[in-house]
Amino acid sequence: MYLHPGVEGFIGAHDICLPTPPHLLNQLPRADWSSKPDCKNKTCVQTLEGHAQNVSCVSFHPELPIIITGSEDGTVRIWHSSTYRLESTLNYGMERVWCVASLRGSNNVALGYDEGSIIVKLGREEPAMSMDANGKIIWAKHSEVQQANLKAMGDAEIKDGERLPLAVKDMGSCEIYPQTIQHNPNGRFVVVCGDGEYIIYTAMALRNKSFGSAQEFVWAHDSSEYAIRESNSVVKIFKNFKEKKSFKPDFGAEGIYGGFLLGVRSVNGLAFYDWENTELIRRIEIQPKHIFWSDSGELVCIATEESFFILKYLSEKVAAAQETHEGVTEDGIEDAFEVLGEIQEIVKTGLWVGDCFIYTSSVNRLNYYVGGEIVTIAHLDRTMYLLGYIPKDNRLYLGDKELNIVSYSLLVSVLEYQTAVMRRDFGMADKVLPTIPKEQRTRVAHFLEKQGFKQQALAVSTDPEHRFELALQLGELKIAYQLAVEAESEQKWKQLAELAISKCQFGLAQECLHHAQDYGGLLLLATASGNASMVNKLAEGAEKDGKNNVAFMSYFLQGKLDSCLELLIKTGQVSRVVKLWRENLSKVNQKAAESLADPTEYENLFPGLKEAFVAEEYVKQSLADLRPAREYPLVTPNEERNLLEEAKGFEPSGIMSSQVSQLKRIKYTLHLSVKIIM
Repeated sequence: MYLHPGVEGFIGAHDICLPTPPHLLNQLPRADWSSKPDCKNKTCVQTLEGHAQNVSCVSFHPELPIIITGSEDGTVRIWHSSTYRLESTLNYGMERVWCVASLRGSNNVALGYDEGSIIVKLGREEPAMSMDANGKIIWAKHSEVQQANLKAMGDAEIKDGERLPLAVKDMGSCEIYPQTIQHNPNGRFVVVCGDGEYIIYTAMALRNKSFGSAQEFVWAHDSSEYAIRESNSVVKIFKNFKEKKSFKPDFGAEGIYGGFLLGVRSVNGLAFYDWENTELIRRIEIQPKHIFWSDSGELVCIATEESFFILKYLSEKVAAAQETHEGVTEDGIEDAFEVLGEIQEIVKTGLWVGDCFIYTSSVNRLNYYVGGEIVTIAHLDRTMYLLGYIPKDNRLYLGDKELNIVSYSLLVSVLEYQTAVMRRDFGMADKVLPTIPKEQRTRVAHFLEKQGFKQQALAVSTDPEHRFELALQLGELKIAYQLAVEAESEQKWKQLAELAISKCQFGLAQECLHHAQDYGGLLLLATASGNASMVNKLAEGAEKDGKNNVAFMSYFLQGKLDSCLELLIKTGQVSRVVKLWRENLSKVNQKAAESLADPTEYENLFPGLKEAFVAEEYVKQSLADLRPAREYPLVTPNEERNLLEEAKGFEPSGIMSSQVSQLKRIKYTLHLSVKIIM
């Protein structure tokens, strides 16, 4: 038999007789204490009936107000330890139950059967805890209500994620076992719910203000108004602790949600009603788990089992529809809400600060959502529950099921700035900006960029990389140039050169390409713009830096064939070409390949060679003076000219030296080799 320490019970054939356990005496009204027997008297105070066969085990849960009984009929029954009401019956089909064990500090219960064992979780994991806007926290430890005040910490240093050393004050016992505790919007009152009842207390002294029976309780946006779900079909609204209205939703009420509108969940979905007259505002086909309203009533988060939705409530359109009755259907006002986004993440707890939705996720992350962007504040090492945000402290406060309170920094200036941007109030945003620390401004700039405000993002960002990217996107050449100078990055110079070319800033483009040592880009720019001097400088610079391909093309475009040949000789290309020529010719005729003749030694074997040299000198001198690109249409194409005829009578100046003769020989050989290879 498993009972609370110090408590004995009498187990009958199909029932149990229990005395009052010591730890439950404080929960009983003082007037009844004298009538309750002492444990030593072993007087039966209650008989729990319901099992069909012998009761084999009994256990008081160490944390929850329940008694767990097991029987040979294969069922486990859960009873309320104060009212002795049967709360639930469990049957897992594993034959007879023999033992029950509870793990202190958790809601886990182990059950032992003939055919094995099973562990179940009872009750709520979320602690009964609430914080008002001034930092006063109230929580329930069993039936005892306790309070802690964040202001009492003074100027003590607070580190993110560390347990706060709070001074705890006992406020007394609660008449019911608290399952939830919740402050009203202005923090004057706090409601305690449990055992199918609710009690409204004053938050300061825990004085009973009102009470009643209810399956659920929610506060309205108006601090003096609240609603209860009396049953699965009746919802009642109270104003100043007096019943104001009672109504039956069309499809029943399986759950209710407070806030700017009264939400009622049914099998058909979610319905929003007006608190004042209970008129249907909008019915949505969704099964919500939580609903969170912003303080302004303009935004609402609807969290489901798999994701959450951010909606905008269009109060002006609702008022117009209620007045004209246009756009009103059996599902309410069609234009009442506008969907702003859906995020595939499970929300555990959440709250709004301005237009920023802060929440804890199922994967233990503390995030906030604003304008389609999700920002991670912290990765939590255990399940935490949001309590609230204190703007003057710039801190978020959370609690865990062991009633530990932790805090994380979140600048109110950042949230206010993002809220102003979402509302397109840039005047307010500009006023808030100076209060944002510089290390936080790049995050704000990324937010602005995602909202499409790139010019403002460029002005706010402090990250050079981010500013350079924004400057390129906005076409801000001066800012991008200054950032490129500071960065001294080849990649940035190339990016800036592309932008400068697209804006016809060729001088800037040339400078950027020089900094980037992009000879290919310089060649393209020089030839496209017809800049002969630039091509000449490029040829010399490219040759000096070993960019032979660009240097060759630059010389070739200027008609400087001697320079081309010198470059080929310098790089060993002539020998390679002659070798290729011989290899190719040997495939056709080996003897021909071995009998290649030198043009200068066997001039008779190369008819027209002398005339070709003269024609080349003629062309060289005619190209000495480069003509501008605009005269291109007036120039006779080379394929239409007969250079040998034009060169007749031309006398080359001076006598060709042996070096020049060698170059001519190589040149002719190259021409022949190319012809054979092709």
